[in-house]
Amino acid sequence: MNDENAVTKIRREKIEKVRASGKNPYPNDFRPENCAAEIFANFDSLSADELGKLNKRFSVAGRIVAARAFGKAGFIKIMDRSGRIQAYLAKDKLSDLDYSSYQDADIGDIVAVTGHLFRTKTNELSIHAESFRVLTKAIRPLPEKWHGLTDVEIRYRQRYVDLIVNPDVRNVFMARAKIIQLIRNFFITRDYVEVETPMMQPVAGGALAKPFVTHHNALGMDLFLRIAPELYLKRLVVGGFDRVFEINRNFRNEGISTQHNPEFTMLEFYEAYATYEDLMTLTEELLHKLAVEICGKEGFSYQGTEISFKRPFERLTMEEAIIKYGGVNRTVLGDRDKMIALLKESHVEVTGREGRGRLVQAIFEERVEKKLIQPTFIYAWPYETSPLARRNDQNPEIVDRFELMIYGREIANGFSELNDSQDQYQRFREQVEERKRGNEEAHPLDADYVRALEYGLPPTAGEGIGIDRLVMILTDSPSIRDVILFPHLKKET
Repeated sequence: MNDENAVTKIRREKIEKVRASGKNPYPNDFRPENCAAEIFANFDSLSADELGKLNKRFSVAGRIVAARAFGKAGFIKIMDRSGRIQAYLAKDKLSDLDYSSYQDADIGDIVAVTGHLFRTKTNELSIHAESFRVLTKAIRPLPEKWHGLTDVEIRYRQRYVDLIVNPDVRNVFMARAKIIQLIRNFFITRDYVEVETPMMQPVAGGALAKPFVTHHNALGMDLFLRIAPELYLKRLVVGGFDRVFEINRNFRNEGISTQHNPEFTMLEFYEAYATYEDLMTLTEELLHKLAVEICGKEGFSYQGTEISFKRPFERLTMEEAIIKYGGVNRTVLGDRDKMIALLKESHVEVTGREGRGRLVQAIFEERVEKKLIQPTFIYAWPYETSPLARRNDQNPEIVDRFELMIYGREIANGFSELNDSQDQYQRFREQVEERKRGNEEAHPLDADYVRALEYGLPPTAGEGIGIDRLVMILTDSPSIRDVILFPHLKKET
């Protein structure tokens, strides 16, 4: 180690002192019978006299996060998985060995305390220690100052320390776990089956994105880390799984930002005999439930802006949104030259070969997307940019697809699935031509998926929801890195 200092040197010497006494400085024979939250839940309502009448001993284990000593006694704050509790340690109540261990203990050490409950002079529920042990010696001290922008990268890189010293960070990830559990229960109670599909795929399909490539030695072939589970989930619907969902990782070889991480978590679900409109309603129900369960109400603050998950959410076609929020006259959307001129004015790169749908979508992304703060469904997407979605019966230039926008970000993408195998094959061929023209994100031709459609995919609707972005909104987190335990970072220099 090249970062040894006086503090770590002293702590290593304490470890050697324990070893020299013939004891293991890392014992594994203590089992706590209680946790902080349980103790407060069951006994915080009792008075000092009532606590004194309890004929009960409590044992806890956790990390020392604060300490103060005076004379032959002192207090420590112990943090376990459920919260924090104070312990009082006095020389006259501990054995010589235990008191010596306490004197050698440092903030950051993982310790075990057993004793009875009492109230301090400030009326704080605490454990009056009758035994004390160090279970794990922390060689590195916890940082004294951990907050502030200058520490952000260190916090992400050393998340284990971040979780110890920042309770708010811990709470975000506890909320994330609860959100995922609530989502899982939501779908299971609606007769969906949770499944797992391949992470390594011979064809990188199901989305328009650049994949990561790996090589399988035994098979002698390249494989792709999946960019989406979509095509496999729809194969399962072909096989008779009429309602399926998966919560798992996707991988996209793209840039990193406050909204993008190359490895991210998605919920995808598919329901036979449903339409994209059914899924918009289902999504409203899911998000409303999450807001109430996580935030306590349907309205909450995100980065200083009030967001409401009150149903129903606004629903607009893409062109309606451009007119309403983008300040674009309807006549512009009917004139290619005017649309191209409008995009060039906004410094959006245009070749002039784009179809009308691509131009409309480019205007939407440039002039509207960031203005959609409250939950808004944008539907009627261009055919050209939706190779897996069903064409609209009245207008074949658009598809029955929606995206849910919240705070200017895409949170969900869903559509009525294309189940015409001939149409799907033709769209794949068009995407192949796109790739030849240099579009690395165009969809490759998946012949096996076309074959699956030829066996018959029932009328189906499917949707993907970005779990990380949803957690950001529900926990008031400004960056996707704040809701991913170990986000990707550049190598340390």
